[in-house]
Amino acid sequence: MTDTKTNIVCTKVDPGICGFTCVVKAQKNGARAVAIEISGSECKQIQKLSGLVQKMSLVELFKPITVNPVMIAAQSAGCHTTCTIPLAILKSVEVALAMALPKDVKLNVSIDENCAKDTLG
Repeated sequence: MTDTKTNIVCTKVDPGICGFTCVVKAQKNGARAVAIEISGSECKQIQKLSGLVQKMSLVELFKPITVNPVMIAAQSAGCHTTCTIPLAILKSVEVALAMALPKDVKLNVSIDENCAKDTLG
């Protein structure tokens, strides 16, 4: 990530109960490619993922989940199925390629008595 003319997308991720926070950086590298860097995580799986995902193209970004290189790398690294880091990588790449605007993504997971009184199905 040496091109100082292109903005670096910086996504700070707090993945939840595991507590293994990290930073995902993405920077446009050419017309349709992005350099990716994942840092700051103490999670062994995310450290492995960092070595597997260092660049991505526009075409790769929009591949379906089952053949998306980030999702394949996450599986290979042993990431938990609900790990939010792979999503953070994809969102960062989208912003770096100007395919999306930067905006926080939130999941508020709780046991809520008001919500619980309504039954599903």
